[in-house]
Amino acid sequence: MNQRVLVASNRGPVSYQFGTDGSLTTSRGGGGMIAGVTDGLAALGPEASTTWICAALSDADRAVARSLEARDAGPRDSEPIAVRMLDIAPGIFDRAYNRVANSTLWFLLHQLFDTPGQPRFDREFRRDWAAYLAYNEAFAEALMQEAATGEGGLRVLIQDYHLCLAPRMFRDRLRNRLGGHADEARPAAGIGHFCHTPWAPPDYYRMLPDEVGRALLDGILGADRAGFHAERWASAFMDCCAVVLGADVTRTGLAGPGPGPVGRVTYRGHVTEVAVHPLGVDAAALRERARAGDVRAHAGALRRATGDRKLIVRVDRTELSKNIVRGLAAYRELLATRPQWRGRIVHLAFAYPSRSALAEYRAYTGQVRELARQITEEFRTADWEPLILEVKDDYPRSLAACALADVLLVNPIRDGMNLVAQEGPVLSERGCALVLSREAGAAATLAADALLVNPYDVTETADALHRALEMPDAERQRRGAALAATAASDPPARWLGGQLASLRLGS
Repeated sequence: MNQRVLVASNRGPVSYQFGTDGSLTTSRGGGGMIAGVTDGLAALGPEASTTWICAALSDADRAVARSLEARDAGPRDSEPIAVRMLDIAPGIFDRAYNRVANSTLWFLLHQLFDTPGQPRFDREFRRDWAAYLAYNEAFAEALMQEAATGEGGLRVLIQDYHLCLAPRMFRDRLRNRLGGHADEARPAAGIGHFCHTPWAPPDYYRMLPDEVGRALLDGILGADRAGFHAERWASAFMDCCAVVLGADVTRTGLAGPGPGPVGRVTYRGHVTEVAVHPLGVDAAALRERARAGDVRAHAGALRRATGDRKLIVRVDRTELSKNIVRGLAAYRELLATRPQWRGRIVHLAFAYPSRSALAEYRAYTGQVRELARQITEEFRTADWEPLILEVKDDYPRSLAACALADVLLVNPIRDGMNLVAQEGPVLSERGCALVLSREAGAAATLAADALLVNPYDVTETADALHRALEMPDAERQRRGAALAATAASDPPARWLGGQLASLRLGS
């Protein structure tokens, strides 16, 4: 039987650009969430009928959306995904995306507010919140329109913190279509919401205005299943539901680090299952891509630039949660306290720009550049560059660096999952040691074979880098192989397939 699947997310699987002659060109959407969902949908095969609803992010995207062709403009070379772009008014989008989703919710869920000054919820924020409501309403209405076009059961997968309100809004529309009978909404569509970020505990979460905090939780609880990458994030969500909403929470917990339900929340007469679905990588596809000529060319260039020295590699967006500055400080402390490594190692730090519309991110990128400059000036010699910092995004070069890594540094302050921690060991040609923050969601599955660190402790991170560098080859290879096997055990097809299978229609 054919499956009908709707996906909703802020960013879609394809984006458009204007060429110099005014023509439209396309490229695939970036980011781990897009890759994971796209790969998972591809595994459903031709029997699945899928539409992906996303926001138009650029002028070219908006032109396509207005042309009424966006519905069928998605990539069809490897998966039958139709893409519907929503032409949300730029002012509404800016307030909803930049000011609420990224300047408030993202900071809240990662627990990154500089609390003496932020957050501040005033009249301006209430205007921003009204835009977030309108943005979610636009997605809920589009989902409803798509749901009405076909027959039979429908599975809906709503992605991330940009769309916390959409599950409840969509469910309410289904209820209204069925004459107000709430219990009839479930057979019409199974609704899932997946949060790709961490979730904050109640004491931190309650910084939000009461009406906002309640609305976000209530919105997600409109889904039949609320998914998270790690059990600790799912548990924090259930804690918030109990404390903030007074919802009835039942906990079951996982028997191990793999996927499965961890509890359920009953609120407003509806039961939402809360589950964990760790997202791993498609190891075969990743290794095949790494064998391509462009990746091999970058590997050769990197090896010529670094010689036979050991390589400490990091690949991140310049995002506040990624903790790049402390990672660089740890490398500096390693060189200062273990002079035996000077001249024998190179740190490849690939820190790609992110969210440059926000002042905090521009300032952070400046800090990364400045500290990298200081390290280079302090330790470089006539025949040794201790650090290579790259800030221009280059995916093939990133794959090449991971393949060459002796040590992979992944030290986020907090991360929902972190795919780089999994991609690195899969790509490594000789086995790499992984220095991993205990605050990354990936630590739940990779802890046994990684070197875990407190991301705030620069000295501990420097010590872990030293341990990783001096690790015997046999141990490094054993750990690297185990990390790679774990990363490959929850590929995108399993991650997304498990969520779809959980949305049982008519139960």
